[in-house]
Amino acid sequence: MQTPQLETERLILRPLALSDAPAIQRHFDNWNIIRQLAALVPWPYPADGADTFVRSQLGKISAGEELHHWVLVLKGGDGEAIGNIHFRPCADGTKGNRSFWLAEPYWGRGLMTEATTAMNDFAFLTLGLDHFYVCNAATNEASRRVKQKTGAEFVGFIELAHHGGQSKSEKWIVRRETWLRDRV
Repeated sequence: MQTPQLETERLILRPLALSDAPAIQRHFDNWNIIRQLAALVPWPYPADGADTFVRSQLGKISAGEELHHWVLVLKGGDGEAIGNIHFRPCADGTKGNRSFWLAEPYWGRGLMTEATTAMNDFAFLTLGLDHFYVCNAATNEASRRVKQKTGAEFVGFIELAHHGGQSKSEKWIVRRETWLRDRV
């Protein structure tokens, strides 16, 4: 299934495109974002990091891997990507199926909660999934709040090295039944 465009009150979630690489590079090359991410993300972020990442993701998508990748764009804005959500619906859920980031100037406005709500609707109402898993660095309070507000249930800790030095991640499950009952 191709990644559809999703809309919220303030955002358009559109499929990732190569033309998004410059905006991603500008916003993502930020220690305040990267320090909360798994150590597999390069730091210092290379000058061609976003271009390499976008090309890799688009290659996986065109090869038919089950993968959805949206960029977040403000409605009525200039069309520039200000963040993204990556979703891989896999049956075993051992690695966490959703990841996201948002450009720092947009933090604290509820935009990621809004975007995650649209993505959860897609996962449960369009794809018909029963559940999926998500993770965050144990020190990432903002990511934890998004999960709490969007129906995730804490299931425990896993070991995963992050740039900020922490190695403990929280693992959460998002269940269809809970989402439909308590949808934000």
